[in-house]
Formats: sequence, structure tokens, C-alpha cells
Amino acid sequence: MTFRIRRSGLLGAGTCLALALAVPGPAQANGSRHTVEDAPAWTSHAVAAGRTPATARHTFRAVLPLRDPAGADALAMAVSDPASPEYGHYLTAAQWRARFAPAPSTVAAVTGWLRSSGFSVTDDSANHRFLSFTGTTAQVDRAFETDLRDYNRSGTRVTANATPVSVPAGLSGMVLGISGLDSSALMTPRHVGGPQTHRTATAGAGPATVLPPPDPVFHNAPPCSTWYGEKPAPSVPQILADPLTYAPCGYTPPQLRGAYGVQGAVDQGTDGSGVTVAVVDAFASQFVASDAQTYAQRHDPAHPWASGQLHQLVSSTFTNIAVCGASGWYAEETLDIEAVHVGAPKSDVLYVGATSCATTDLNAAVNLVVDQGLADVVTNSYGSVGEPPSKADVAAQHQTFVQAAGQGISMLFSSGDNGDEVANTGSRQVDYEASDPFVTAVGGTSLAVTSTNGYGFEQGWGTGKSVLTSGAWSPSAPAFLYGGGGGTSQLFRQPGYQRKLVPTSISDFFGQGPHRAVPDLALVGDPNTGMLVGQSQSFPDGSIRYDEYRLGGTSLSSPLFAGIAALADQLRGRPLGLLNPKLYRVGASSAFRDVDHGRAVTDGVVRVDFTNGFDASGGTVTSLRTFNQTGTIYTRPGYDDVTGLGSPNGWSFLAALSKGGKP
Repeated sequence: MTFRIRRSGLLGAGTCLALALAVPGPAQANGSRHTVEDAPAWTSHAVAAGRTPATARHTFRAVLPLRDPAGADALAMAVSDPASPEYGHYLTAAQWRARFAPAPSTVAAVTGWLRSSGFSVTDDSANHRFLSFTGTTAQVDRAFETDLRDYNRSGTRVTANATPVSVPAGLSGMVLGISGLDSSALMTPRHVGGPQTHRTATAGAGPATVLPPPDPVFHNAPPCSTWYGEKPAPSVPQILADPLTYAPCGYTPPQLRGAYGVQGAVDQGTDGSGVTVAVVDAFASQFVASDAQTYAQRHDPAHPWASGQLHQLVSSTFTNIAVCGASGWYAEETLDIEAVHVGAPKSDVLYVGATSCATTDLNAAVNLVVDQGLADVVTNSYGSVGEPPSKADVAAQHQTFVQAAGQGISMLFSSGDNGDEVANTGSRQVDYEASDPFVTAVGGTSLAVTSTNGYGFEQGWGTGKSVLTSGAWSPSAPAFLYGGGGGTSQLFRQPGYQRKLVPTSISDFFGQGPHRAVPDLALVGDPNTGMLVGQSQSFPDGSIRYDEYRLGGTSLSSPLFAGIAALADQLRGRPLGLLNPKLYRVGASSAFRDVDHGRAVTDGVVRVDFTNGFDASGGTVTSLRTFNQTGTIYTRPGYDDVTGLGSPNGWSFLAALSKGGKP
């Protein structure tokens, strides 16, 4: 049973909001129409595949505005700030709806117009923030005066509006945007290093109720180390300053709790009891409960899952199964659930599976958790690539995050696995949703755990890779492969809580004034120093069996921190809500370990992989995986755009947060 204190509070005199969206204001009415969405920028250079069939049916969401959105932002920040007299005076979901949900007249007006245009309309959220509507291409084109077209993008046939989308001028201010028009706007899971991760999507997926089996089995190949440095690798070329060692086989729960200094807290009863952590992903693995229990029994026998400790809330109908790579999300779900249990072995865990990886579906799942007050902490291990241009998608999600803060729910997002996004997109970007100021963005590190489960060191997660070829590393300078997301937002201005600790060189990187910096803090994410995960997989003989392998990504960082945040909630005796104002108040203290290793790449591990991912029958590949190869973002003393404030430092961190963030 979760604990929850929810009291209505009013903003004190003189309270001001210290952040704002750095995006243009609402589009102006053009004659009798009001533009709510532009065509996605990529359509101007994409390969057109023809007009979308006039009779094709679509489901979109009209995003409606909050009443007094500035007041909602201000209240959410005030109840989250320890310096505010309103700190901790959270609203209940019902109180939030009564005060800020879209006005009934707005809901009625937009619903009436959609139905008069021939659409079937469903108001499918208790807080009435968006209206789902279904109709044909012809109805969409006519009602919104747009042009839906099909395109070939990254090998997938997708649909998007080729021209701006508008509504009648009489609805100006009642519709923030139309979400779902761009069918390529799919969320990406943040795990790397395991089976079939980040594979290319394929087209041809429609509604379905049967999910595919798990991905083909992936095994760690030997040699690998039980703890960092256990097995040196002297026989390979030594091209880094420090001696090379074989990669860890995957850290276990006691190793991770020990390294982050919370094992003692757990042993003394600060173990997450009474706190609920929600994990939101797409789809659902039918094996996750048994997998998590088997994993705990093998590697954390003091903390097996209790009856009813893991709850699942999933649909019986799923969509976009092939496009989303549904089976690849099973590893995401398994990692997230097992990692939360590592950090807080007595917390209740609620898994909420979205019906697909589409932005609209995942946002609906998060909104469900928030609007029904189902959890104290929410961890999300997925995100958009870069900051999306869709006003509707940003508005819909931002409103969810603001409501979460107003209700005292901690909202966490992985910061991404593509570093500064330059190698992935050609330009320096941070990823949304982690860049939202009402989200705690969790970045990644490379972690060394000692033989006694202690903290060896951490560096920024930025992996360079070279392959051992004819006795030499190729390329001779390891090429960037992946790393923890970070940098400077171009969408959100700097929130007040970051002003004192984020250097101007980061906050004003683009020369447009101070903006939101990402991440806020970091934990292990490097899959080469990742966590051992237990998951049912598909074997070559056609069977599906439990197996284990090393996995990482900021998908590990976020749920692992969610567990630690749950410990702080328990120690505090009530939910801590939006963590960022508290984190930055103690950011320069012993609550954090500062990851300040500069630009030098001095360490790395040697990793051996089966060529077929399963056994040695097809041979093996030996590669060098470096640390701290992070591109235009880099670790430095104090706050940095790879590891944020640093990594949580055990009891010091828990004590600082549980005191309300007072220095």
C-alpha cells in the first residue's frame, strides 16, 4: 500500500515561475482557420510514396489546453521547491482536475466539431487532456485542410501531413495540436548491449492481439570478469594509459547496491517498503514475473519477490507490433523491473505496458499512471531522438509531467544512448522527453565495482570501439559507438533550480541565453560495465528458456535510480515529488560523487562476443570498448553535460533528500 500526502495549496504572494518553453507562441489565425501543426520538417526531403488512400482509417488525438497553464507550472514548481512555503502541499488527482483540467466548454466544443466532421470521438482520459478520434484520410484532409501522404523513411512506409494542419478559427486556443499525424514518431528503447537492440523497424503492422516470441538468445562469451579488473587482458595491444581488463560479465544486485552505497540502508530496513514505482514501456512480456523471480532467487536470494509485489497493467490489444519491434521491448521491460528491484527490493512495482511504441500511446500510459495516482515514482526508459518539432506531442507530455509534479510524483526519464546525437543525426541535440524541466533526466556512466562490492571509479559513458584484427586494433583510434545522452536543450529555457550549478558554457552553448541542461545526474549505463539480466529468450531448437546476459544503456540508469529514489521516499516518510529542485540544492555536497575525469580516454575493457550471439560454433569477435569518449559533451569538475551533478553517494544522498533537500 502506498503512502501519500496530498493537500491543496495556494501559491504564495510573489511566487514566480522560473522556466518557460523556448518555442514560438500559438500560430495566428489565418482567415477563418487557425494553424495547430506544421508539416514535419523531414517531409520536405523524404521520398514520397503517394497519397494515403482516401478510405484508410486513422486514430489521432486532439490535445486540449489546461486551464491556466502558467498557474499549473507555477504551482507544480512551488510544491516541489524546498525554499517555497508551498513545498510538499501536493494536490490529489481530483483536485488537479478541478483546478486545471481543460474546461468542460472546451471539451464540448472540440468534441462537437470533430463529430460534426464525421469522426468517432472518445474522451479517454479522466483529466480530459486529449480526445481520441477516428476517421478516414478523406475526413482528416477535409476537416483539417491538410494533405495526408505516404513516405518511405528509413526503409519503412509511414504517413504524415504534407501541409499544415488547421482548425476553424472559433477553436483557436481550444486545440493545442493533433498528436499522431506523423506515424514515424516512435519512441526508442534505451537499452543496448543485448539481443536485437535498436534494430531497424519494418513495415506492415496493423492491429493485433498476439505478440511475437522473445528475440533469439544472446550469451556473454568468455572470458569475462566477475568484478572490474578481475581478469587482466595483457595479451592484446595496450593502447590506453591504463592496463586493459576483460569486461565484467554483468554486475549483480549486491554489487550495484554496494557500489552506490545503499546496501547498508537496505540491510537496516530502508528498502523501499511502502513506496510504489511504476515502470512504463511498450507491449508486455508474458515471462517477466517468472524471469524476475528466478533472477532474484539466483542473485539476490535475501530479497525474493513477495506475492503481489509486482503488478501489471496491460492491454489485450496491441498495434504497430512489427514497426515497433515488439519483442525487443521485452528486454527493456525485464531490465527495468529487475533494476528497480535492485535499488529498492521491497518497493511495489507497477508495470504499465503501452499498446505500441507510438508517442501518443506511451504518453497515454504515463498519463494513466499520473491521473489515477498509481505510483510515487515513475521510470521511463525510452524517448524521442532529439527534441521533436510536434507542438502537440510536446504539449501533451509536458502537461502530464507538470501534473505529476503537482501531485508529488517523481518522473524519471533515461537521457538517451546516442551521446550528443551528432553521430546519429548530424547535429548536437538532447533528447526529449528527458529535456523537459519537470523530468529528472538520468544519464549514464561506466562503473568499476571492486572485489568487495565497493565503488572503484566512474567515468562518463561514451564508448569507442575497435576490433582486434590480425593482432592490431582496427581502427587504431576507437570509433564512437554509443554513450549517455546530454547537452543543452533548444526547446526549454533554463529552470531556476539549475542557475547556480550549471556553467554558462553549457547552459548558453547555442548563444541564445541560458537553457535547460541534461542530464541531472547519472548512474551506470555502459553495457560493457552493465547489469546481469535474466530473461526468457528463444533458443535455436525452438524452445523458450530463461537465460542471462549483460545489458546496459540509460535504460539501466533510470530504473536503478528509481529504486534509490524510492529509498529516499521511504526515509522521508512521504513522496518527494519532482526531485530536481532538491537535487540541485545539494548538488555541490557529499550527496554526490563528482565524475570529473576530463576529456582524456584512459580506460577501457576488452569484450569477447560470439559471432552468432549464442555459442562458439561460428567463432568469436574481440573488441576494445573505451570509456569517456563523449564527443562535444564531456565530464569536468562540478556539473557536466555527461553525468550532470554526478552519481548518488549512498547514505549521504538519501539523508540529503529525505531532509527535504535542505543544505
